[in-house]
Amino acid sequence: MRLANERAELVRFAQRLRPEGLVVGTSGNLSVRVGDLVAATPSGLDYDVLTPELICVTDLDGRQLEGELDPTSEMPLHLSVYNTTDHTSVVHTHATAAAVASTLVDELPVVHYLTALFGGPVRVAPYATYGTPELAASVTGALKGRSGCLMSNHGTVTVGDSLAKAYQLNQYLEWLCEVWLRAVGAGAALGVSPRELPADELDRVIEKFGSYGQVPPPGADAPNADGNDGGNDGGSEGSGGAGR
Repeated sequence: MRLANERAELVRFAQRLRPEGLVVGTSGNLSVRVGDLVAATPSGLDYDVLTPELICVTDLDGRQLEGELDPTSEMPLHLSVYNTTDHTSVVHTHATAAAVASTLVDELPVVHYLTALFGGPVRVAPYATYGTPELAASVTGALKGRSGCLMSNHGTVTVGDSLAKAYQLNQYLEWLCEVWLRAVGAGAALGVSPRELPADELDRVIEKFGSYGQVPPPGADAPNADGNDGGNDGGSEGSGGAGR
């Protein structure tokens, strides 16, 4: 079985999606690229019954090489990312706050410094029908220079050089959307708008994140008690993770 380790990792993270509130039902999808091969979750399968053998393996043109089930309907999006960037992991979810925020703005307001994890303000990719080349192009455009984006009237996409990083960025993006939505609601009651961070401050934090983080000692890569992977997995390209 090709990409056995990556397929097992995809199952492990896919089975966290629903309990952690990032998807409902069978929505959302994950993939990992290794060289010219891509391992991706199958379309429309309950995550509870997902096994490594059911993970699909394709080439970068989408030709299926292993797996009896059809790959995710968003395979064009995943392949577009891999064919136009150096990222090796993609996480797509329908997290609630992110889906709501995607209907309201063209760019997520910068109300918290953790926006720097994404390399700059998080864009909202213009809407296109799911599973289409048009949506793939829209998302790829919104990801330029970023490690995540919202998808208008749809959800989120986060990317990284490991599945753990892409997954944690998705969690951060959902949290940022919830913070902004709560700030908007509270502000409306007070007759004020949420304060946004200026561009130069965001640039300053992005620079600080470039030198933030520590390398875990040998043997420290086991999952933490909260289910997250060990080590410092939350960061955009060039960042070492979330600051304090």
